[in-house]
Amino acid sequence: MTMAGHREKQAADQPYLNLATKAYVLADAQLKQHETGEMNLYAAMADSLQARLYGLRWENRATARAGVRAREHYERALALDPSLADAYLGLGLYNYYVDTLSKMARILRFMMGIPGGSKEEGIRQLHLAMHYGQLTPPVARFYLAINLHNYDQRYEEALQVLRPLVEEYPQNPLFQLAIGDLYAKLGRKPQALEAYQAAAASPNMAEPACHRKIQTLAQASLAALRGTALPGH
Repeated sequence: MTMAGHREKQAADQPYLNLATKAYVLADAQLKQHETGEMNLYAAMADSLQARLYGLRWENRATARAGVRAREHYERALALDPSLADAYLGLGLYNYYVDTLSKMARILRFMMGIPGGSKEEGIRQLHLAMHYGQLTPPVARFYLAINLHNYDQRYEEALQVLRPLVEEYPQNPLFQLAIGDLYAKLGRKPQALEAYQAAAASPNMAEPACHRKIQTLAQASLAALRGTALPGH
């Protein structure tokens, strides 16, 4: 599945972390003056962005700290304003991922006092964010499809979740690669081929490194689908 797993630290990480920290500090300053559900939501989203990057870099303790603090803010946001369905994105991802931890990681989670979670509850919450959120429906839909693919092998269900994103954003190569992967898993080669070709033909992205990576993934996916090997592989 086309989704970043883990990688080493990069120079571009620090400006990203600085921006996420600034977002948290601004939200926290507002919370100290007058607590609202909305500001708790923004603080939680800043923490979630940091947790995502720390997770990419295998910084498990930092990931756990940011994730737990985000969870607390998401829950507080909903307690203050139950209409903030966007908070269910963060809670859904937390509950889902915590339930996918290995046995050793679960032991460490327990020792560190990190709250548990449930995949099915996470799926339910991601559906709430998808259908009722204002800021997060596309992100919730994308992550739900990826999770159903990667962890549960529920390919047909993942396909149905992802398809509206591809229809609404046909120029997004990540969505094309993701749906191509699902079609391939389901044995629908013509549809997979069309999706991979659409990803390969996507316009240049603002970040050249991202565009190069998309092209590499698209060509590798096409080669695998056709049963051929790329030069040097």
